[in-house]
Formats: sequence, structure tokens, C-alpha cells
Amino acid sequence: MKLCIAEKPSVAREIANILGAKSKRNGYFEGNGYWISWTFGHLCTLKAPDDYTPLWKSWGLASLPMIPARFGIKVIPDSGVQKQFDIITELVEKSEEVINCGDAGIEGELIQRWVLTKAKCRQPVKRLWISSLTEEAIREGFEKLKDASEYDLLYAAGNARAIGDWLLGMNASRLFTLKYAQNKGVLSVGRVQTPTLAMIVERHNEIQNFKPEKYWELKTIYRDTLFSAQKGKFKTQEEGNEIVELIKDKPFVILSSEKKKGKEAPLRLFDLTSLQVECNKKFSFSADETLKLIQSLYEKKLVTYPRVDTTYLPNDMYPKVSGILKGLKSYSEYTNPLLGNKIRKSKKVFDDKKITDHHAIIPTGVYTGSLNDYEGKVYDTITRRFISVFYPDCIVSNTIVHGESEKVKFKATGKEILDMGWRVLYPSAEKKKTTNDNEAQIMPSFVKGESGSHKPQLQEKQTQPPKLYTEATLLRMMETAGKHVDDDELRDAMKENGIGRPSTRAAVIETLFKRNYIRKIRKSLEPTTTGIQLIETIHNPLLKSVELTGQWEKKLRQIESNQYDAKTFIEEMKKMVWDLVVEVKNENHKTIEMQEDIASMLKKSSKRKKKTESTDITCPVCKNGKMLKGKSAWGCSAYKDGCKFIVPFTHFEKRVTDKQIKLLVNKGKTESLKGFTVDGEKKNGYLLLNDDFKVDFKEDSKVKKEPSLTCPKCNKGKMLKGKSAYGCSEYKEGCHFIIKFDSLKEKFGDDKLDKERLSVFL
Repeated sequence: MKLCIAEKPSVAREIANILGAKSKRNGYFEGNGYWISWTFGHLCTLKAPDDYTPLWKSWGLASLPMIPARFGIKVIPDSGVQKQFDIITELVEKSEEVINCGDAGIEGELIQRWVLTKAKCRQPVKRLWISSLTEEAIREGFEKLKDASEYDLLYAAGNARAIGDWLLGMNASRLFTLKYAQNKGVLSVGRVQTPTLAMIVERHNEIQNFKPEKYWELKTIYRDTLFSAQKGKFKTQEEGNEIVELIKDKPFVILSSEKKKGKEAPLRLFDLTSLQVECNKKFSFSADETLKLIQSLYEKKLVTYPRVDTTYLPNDMYPKVSGILKGLKSYSEYTNPLLGNKIRKSKKVFDDKKITDHHAIIPTGVYTGSLNDYEGKVYDTITRRFISVFYPDCIVSNTIVHGESEKVKFKATGKEILDMGWRVLYPSAEKKKTTNDNEAQIMPSFVKGESGSHKPQLQEKQTQPPKLYTEATLLRMMETAGKHVDDDELRDAMKENGIGRPSTRAAVIETLFKRNYIRKIRKSLEPTTTGIQLIETIHNPLLKSVELTGQWEKKLRQIESNQYDAKTFIEEMKKMVWDLVVEVKNENHKTIEMQEDIASMLKKSSKRKKKTESTDITCPVCKNGKMLKGKSAWGCSAYKDGCKFIVPFTHFEKRVTDKQIKLLVNKGKTESLKGFTVDGEKKNGYLLLNDDFKVDFKEDSKVKKEPSLTCPKCNKGKMLKGKSAYGCSEYKEGCHFIIKFDSLKEKFGDDKLDKERLSVFL
């Protein structure tokens, strides 16, 4: 009998159906010459410190550093895990061949190898390596099984990474906790999480230390087109006003007007990081949420393997493209034009040299029924990007106009789309771009030598600090070792020096949240006091340098390609840990302020009992705990028993009242509300709990929307409602038209503004 070991039961079931192993046994399937068993992710792990010696069980500075002579693995201490491991061990002993059907990546290889090592497998081992879970892919994979030895270097890299993380995590976390936490909590330190935190703290410090400086920009409006002075910024208002006075009554003359046709190629296919970046920008999904959603789509056979770091497809995928496009039935309006002609093949999409273990994330073309709203958004994002790469380039006309008044030079730029090309798949995004982006303003035709009156204006501005990281921008910085890189080609070249792996970066960010080192303010990531003080306390650059951590990651990748020795990497980590312990032990004693975590917050709330408003609301997930109100969220009182249900105060950039949250938890949805921000647009609707007890948004067309009124002064901006008046959205560009609420109340009895009332004021 041949034993197949999958990474989870659902995948084992799929393989069993395809191989004809129809009989369900205790912990495995059987039939047609196969046993199909499974793990639950990690069944084995590296031994804990006290597994090596009792001296390492209690925490003490004298016991550091902890460096085992030889690292060992053990079965995770859990009755269910032990039971499944025993089943696999028994099947391994009786099998004639073992087929490793684990996840086709470094972590999947490590999981299975540890299990087979602990089970003392002596049988020949084959490897199933596939990029999707469709029946076609699985059958093709079994026809092309590879010898497990071909992945020995991948396992060596994964094992070295795990040992390196153990050495640094176990020693540094105990070291800094004992030295600086004053028995008030645990200070977690890690090979990737600490330099990631250092980037967030460094950006925070840059903003705190930033001193804004005023400057003035000269602009003028000629024929409803905004021109900018080419001199640039004026350091004083007086200097700028002199120019305004010089030219305000003088004609504006067009010196030249040039139009050039240009091409915009389709955007790259997605790797995991770029997909997480896109979903964070468009939907405010965290990196971890996006990873879980795409993993779900992968297991439903809808997309290919997600934990990838390439944006290319192999050339042998090209013949399969038409079949995938035909399977995307709900996108037929976009796929039919492609299927009627020869499908475009570009080097920016197909390149064997850019492929390692897997190709870019694409849809499989398998038809699906319903998806939840979040899954649907991620699937649509992947599918539209896949279809778009086979469309023609977008053809644009780039316009550059030069003008002058009294020898003061001005310039205006604009863009006009002549042929949408691949942008037909993104109509709403293109509309938003052309209406809101001044650099893409649509301009009238200008003739050299024409002249006329214009309206010069001096705009006061000030230098801006760098922005806090969002998860999207942080992922990019992790990918490029802390360097801001916009160019796709350069970013690809820097990936091997990035910190973390595509599959682990989301978990690193989540760990920083769990340790209360960072918090989220809307989309922005801000360090807590604990996070800031921890980074200030760590002096060793090896612990918090993004560049040095990137070098470790590069060495791990070199281990995979047999360019670096795994034993050398581990020895380097041992020396680093030893030097770090000696250094910190000799430092002056100080303390770090420990940030209160959610569990502590809920614990304090539970002690208040009747003083807490919410003790009558039963948790909808576990049905046992009561909902308790914390500082930024409501959570279940049964968190100690494993219930993680939490409802934040803010959803889709709107703060929800306690009454509305109670309604959401009790009834499953709120009443219709105004003022949510979804995909960058203000929308009205209600919140609801989906099947996974996550808070979702549903638009309600019955709720009356605020009227969209164009500013009558500049005819560009929209009238926005402020605290005491309506004002033009183009105020930053110099339009200061406002209508005060007091004026509206005096004339109409209330402060509502509509087209009729606006016309009265004009």
C-alpha cells in the first residue's frame, strides 16, 4: 500500500476521491492501493527549553544563553495531535511507499519532514508538487511524482530558519523580559518581528520630530485649466505676491502645446505580497485576512497556490490560458473578445527564468457557486488582473502646455485616454482617476501664440511629514528591506533581501498586534509605548536592522539553491545570540512600560460586572460568554476559554454607537446608517455578521444619499459639509467658496443644502 499524507483533512478527502480511496477509516481513507492520511498543519515542533534540561524550565538570566548541543523535535502536546500522529506512524511502518502531499512550499515541506522524521520513516518517499487543487492538477501531479530528495535543500532551509528563530526568540525574549519588563509581562523579540517593529517606530519618530515649514506656490487658471509656475516654491509670501501683482492684469500667452501618444501596459499578475497590498488599499483587509481569504479560495479550487513571490507564468501555461478564460463564465463580457482572437503572449507575463517553485496567483477557471462578500472581492481582484494581462495596452495622449505672463513661465500637464485597452476591466477606477487627479486633468486644445486673461493665485502650503505605514506600505517595505521602491523590476531584484517570506509576513504583523507593540488607527499603524521603548532599549543592530535581517533571508534562499551551508547559518545565529546575551546583561538597568492587552482589558471589565452595560448580551459565537466593553472594542468574556469574538467600535471608517453594536450582536445586523466609507466612497447601508461572524457591510439604496453639488465658483469641486459651513472640496487649490449654516438657518430654518437653495444664494 502507498501512504499519502496531506496537510489537512479537506485536501486528503479531495486526493482520496481522485485516487479512488473511498473507504473512510479512523484518521485516514483507504482504497485502490492507497492510504490517504493527513496532519493538522504542524503535528511536530522543535523541543522546548525544558525538554533539554530542567535548568531551562524557570526563567533566569544565569541560564542564558540556551543553546542545545543538538536540536530535537517532538509531537505537539495535544491529545488529538498525538492520536493522529500515532495513526500516521502505524501507517508509515506498514506502507511500501510514502507520498508527501503537503503544501507545496517551504513551510509545508518542513511540516511533513518533521512528521516523517519523528515517525522514523525508512520507506521510499515521493513528493506531490502542485500549484492548484483542481482534479486536473492533482491527477497531473500524481503522474509526475518527484523523488523527495529533490526537496532536501528546501527542507534544510526551512529547518535552519526554524532553529534560527528558536535561538533568537527563546533567548532574546527571556533576556529582555527579565532585564526590562519588571514582571509585568513578556517582551517578545524575534528575527523578523523586531526589525519590522523598528521600521514602524522609526517612521513614528520621523513624524514626531518633523518641523513643518511654510511655502507658497504660484498657479494661474487660463481657460479653466490649472497652470503651475515653473519657478517652484516661494519661501516668503511677499516674494510670491510681487509676481502676482506683476502678472495679474497682463495677458497669458501660450508658448507651446504638445500632445504625445503613449502606451500603458497591463499591471503585473499578483504574487502574495502585491495581492495583500492591493486588498489593503481597496478593501482595508489586513494582510492576515487576505491570506486567509485566498487560502480559502485555493482550497475551494478557485485559484492557484497563494504563498508565492513571483508575478510570472511559465511558458507551458500559455496553451492552458484559453481553457481558463472559458471557465470564467461570469466574466464572459471580458473574456469573449479575447477568445475570438489569438491570445496575447507577453514576456512580462510568461518568463521561465522568473519561476521558482510556483507561478503567479491566477484563477483556475473552475466554476463556483456562491462566495461570501470578502471572498468574492479577493476572487474578483485576482480574476480581473488575470484577464487584463491579455488585453491590449491602454493608449493615452499626454499633453504638455507651456505658457507665460510677463516672462513668468507656467506649465500644465494632462492626459486623455484614447483607447481603454486593458482598463475596460477597471471602469470605476479610471473614472475616479480622471476626475480627482490634477495631473490627469482633461484639457482643451491650445494654439501656440494665443493669449487672454487669467487668474493668478498664490497658494499657501507647508511641508508634510512622511505618512505612517499602512499594512500595504509596510508589506512593501518588508519586501524590499526597508527601501521605498516603486519600480517593479527593481523591486523584483530586491526580493531576495526582503525580510520574512510572503507566507509569513502577515503572521509577523499580527504578532506585533498581539504583543501590543503596535495599534491600528484607521488604516495607519502606530507603535505603542511598549513598542517604542523596546526598540529604544535594543542597541544591537543585528536585532533591529532591516538590512541585516534581509541578509539572513538571502542566506536562507541561498541554502535552497545550495549556495550556502545550513550548518554555517545556524552557527552564525548561535554566535549572535551568545554575543547579544553578554551585551544586554552588562547594560544599565531600566524598565519598559508594558501596554495593556485586550485580554487584560476584558478581564478588568468582567470584574466590574453590573457596572458594565453589556452583561446581558450573550456572545453569538460560543453562546456562553457575555459581551464586555473595552477601550476600542467589545469582546467575549469567555476569551480564556478560546472565544476570540471581538467587535471593534469603528467599521468602514465610521464609529458605531453602543446601541448599534448591541443590535448587531443580538439581531445579526444594524439598522440602516449613513456615512460609511467603502472603497474610498461614502455609502449608506447597514452592518451585518456574516457566516464567519465577521462584520460585513451591505449597501442600502433606500437610505437617502447626501446631494452631490458642484461648487458654483470653480465648477470643479464638490460642496462638502463641515462643522459650521459647506465649502468647496478644491479649497487646497485656492477655491474658498463657503455657505455658512447660520445663513441657511436664517433663510430656510435649517442647514440643509440642495440645488434649489444653492441657486437662491447665487
